[in-house]
Amino acid sequence: MEPMNAAAAAPEIALLTGALVVLVADTFISDRQRNITYALAITVLAVVAGICGSYLADEAVVYAFGGMYVADSMTHLLKLVGCLLTALMLVYAQGYARDRAIWKGELFSLSLFVLLGVLVMISANNLLVIYLGLELQSLALYSLIALRRDDPKATEAAMKYFVLGALASGFLLYGMSMLYGAAGTLDINELARQVGNARMANRPALVLGTVFIVAGLGFKLAAVPFHMWVPDVYEGAPTPVAVFVSSAPKLAGFAIAYRLLVEGLLPLAVDWQQMLVVLAVGSLIIGNITAIAQTNLKRMLAYSTIAQMGFMLLAMLSGVVGGNVASTANAYSAALFYVITYALTTLGTFGIIMLLARQGFEAELITDLRGLNKRSPWFAFVMLILMFSLAGVPPTVGFYAKLLVLQALLGNGLTTGMVWLAVVAVLLSLVGAFYYVRVVRMMYFDEPADLTPIVATQDMRIALSFNGVSVLVLGIVPQYLLALCASAMIKALGG
Repeated sequence: MEPMNAAAAAPEIALLTGALVVLVADTFISDRQRNITYALAITVLAVVAGICGSYLADEAVVYAFGGMYVADSMTHLLKLVGCLLTALMLVYAQGYARDRAIWKGELFSLSLFVLLGVLVMISANNLLVIYLGLELQSLALYSLIALRRDDPKATEAAMKYFVLGALASGFLLYGMSMLYGAAGTLDINELARQVGNARMANRPALVLGTVFIVAGLGFKLAAVPFHMWVPDVYEGAPTPVAVFVSSAPKLAGFAIAYRLLVEGLLPLAVDWQQMLVVLAVGSLIIGNITAIAQTNLKRMLAYSTIAQMGFMLLAMLSGVVGGNVASTANAYSAALFYVITYALTTLGTFGIIMLLARQGFEAELITDLRGLNKRSPWFAFVMLILMFSLAGVPPTVGFYAKLLVLQALLGNGLTTGMVWLAVVAVLLSLVGAFYYVRVVRMMYFDEPADLTPIVATQDMRIALSFNGVSVLVLGIVPQYLLALCASAMIKALGG
């Protein structure tokens, strides 16, 4: 039995304490003093990020709470990025949320609880702890999406997300119950041992459980055919919440996919790889082709998310080929690198949308970006970098992330049997480049329909500039982040 070792959960303990402080303190703060709550929330995130950063150099893999919780390099890196994404979201949300009367304590406290659910999932080493973190994140997200109670689109989006989210949670829970019934354990490490030693009589139950697990993960990662909720939720949710849905939960989705499929069900890789192939190819096709037809920018980014998650799944499924685990660390480090850089890029893209929005105007249509270069050359350049990164154009980080995935697919040569997947990915990336470049064309070559000055707080300007420049710099010098991802995955895989 592993010791309690509460220090392994120090980020979660600090975040929970901070979220409760923000929740209680806000009851004594008027609307005019809401910046105090905002400053408190940012301070909490900075403290949690500091704790995660201090653990980043620690090479030990620590188990806590009877083995139900794990703290390793991968968890510290993902938690640090999650804190950064949440802080940037709150910075970007200022003007938008004030204009729409949602700059309230609920926005801050619920955002912190969503992040808490993400952190719990990232460190979960037990099937029930994964489910606990998932429900904590999901319930807070449902409330955030419905934060604009007077907006029918937001209410509809929250209801759709709630109904389909409950269905997906049911899939995941049913899959977990099947695994428990076949293996007799909820512990992921013990599950791996039991699956590896499973008699053939247990195999059908394990495979059936894996099918439900993959279905639940497909929903959380917005992969086809479990993507139906994504466009409606992105369009209907307040933009700060839409960016939150598109970024931080994807880190948790990667983490639980890794814990369940790689750490827990690696002996069944030949089964779940086939499922991931269908999800990945379907996501690439549906996401890229459907995005071309979109006129709403948030819906376009929703289908872009589906396509991007398809690319990430390609790296996930390439880790084990024919029982050979030689390229496992490279493949999963590529997936980790991809999901981190994607989250950072899409966060900045939604940040630009919030920058252009004002009271009574949402800036949701692609045509709303027309002539942005004439209104603000710097932010047009930032948006150009972000669009090029999503399209995979060098020298942005998106190009390098896609290159790593293709290298993982091809492995050590052309004998992996996954060459066709690499070809499909490249061809559909070219299709996807069309709708990203269309946005750039409108910003630089069309006349602006609106000459209203762009107003933003100083911290939002700094944050957006940092976001855009980091996407460019990480593409030119990706070695540091890549080394962190590679080191994290090697340690997580046991050296």
